[in-house]
Amino acid sequence: MDTEESTRVFEKNAIEAAIKIGILGTMVVSTVLIIRPFLIPVIWGIIIAVAVEPLIARVTPLLGGRRKLASTLFALLVIAALVIPASMLITSSFGMVQEIGERLESDTLVIPPPPAKVEGWPLIGPSLSKAWALAASNLGEAVQQFKPQLKAAALTVLGTVKGGVAAFFMSLISVVIAAALLATAEKGSAAVTKIFSRFAEDRGPEIAALATSTIRGVMLGVVGVAIIQAVLAGIGMSIVGVPGAAIWTMLILICAVIQLPPLLILGPVAGYVFTFADTTPAVIFLVWAVLISMSDAFLKPLLMGRGVDIPMLVILIGALGGMVLFGIIGLFVGAVAVAIMYTLFLAWLDEKGTESQATS
Repeated sequence: MDTEESTRVFEKNAIEAAIKIGILGTMVVSTVLIIRPFLIPVIWGIIIAVAVEPLIARVTPLLGGRRKLASTLFALLVIAALVIPASMLITSSFGMVQEIGERLESDTLVIPPPPAKVEGWPLIGPSLSKAWALAASNLGEAVQQFKPQLKAAALTVLGTVKGGVAAFFMSLISVVIAAALLATAEKGSAAVTKIFSRFAEDRGPEIAALATSTIRGVMLGVVGVAIIQAVLAGIGMSIVGVPGAAIWTMLILICAVIQLPPLLILGPVAGYVFTFADTTPAVIFLVWAVLISMSDAFLKPLLMGRGVDIPMLVILIGALGGMVLFGIIGLFVGAVAVAIMYTLFLAWLDEKGTESQATS
């Protein structure tokens, strides 16, 4: 009887445990699915908040200690910095497209013939000059001849615009989340410390501080390299005489921050320089553009990870590996994860060494 009773109790407990685990698993999965659309903006909001918190801490006393006001002003300034250029770009783009459409309908769109020097460009010169001359003499025939390429280019541009719009709204949401986190930074910091303490016990505060300093170090590397590349590119474009150098410099800064090679902007600009400048300065500018685009290979190891009590190589490996796996957000997630694992591994080695000395 005792055996049957214990078996019955065991089965009852097992069924109850299975039901509880099933309900808990369903709730966890449902919660993840619900917050999944906001997961990336939340992570970005945390990264922005951690990186900007020292600035907010300095500004808050100037506003009479009103931290919420400082956080709100930060959000408004960043949103304005995003919305105003975006609205100007959209307005000018729509105006340009509308003007081109009107000229096409009235058959007044005129494409000038290619300069003679275009044909002498290496690799692409002859084919580009031929296509350009065809478009200048007979635009309709050129459109028909290059219809597949134009269609593919249009789809690429459409996909890029779609991704850009999504990224723009994600950025706005991230800034709002960052402002909300900055307004309650002390509570958030305490919560993060408690979470790390649940896993690492006494090392919780140390790991929380490490994660914070790692995010700021990576942000310094990313933004610092982007600013250097943009400034160098702006100087080069100003010397050569590229129209609208300030706008191109801003676009290069954005590309560098989101980890796209500046050559995406500088390449077409260099091609344009060949159309009006002599060959020697145009070639020098092209080499300058390539060097700027390649400069992050040695600038990132110099800047990334400064102020972090972890070897720079560890931070760099985590950041670059994270970016390969998860994109730009992996720069921060990867660096933080590897830095924490490195710290825990060293702590484990120290504990093992202490135990060995105690036993001996």
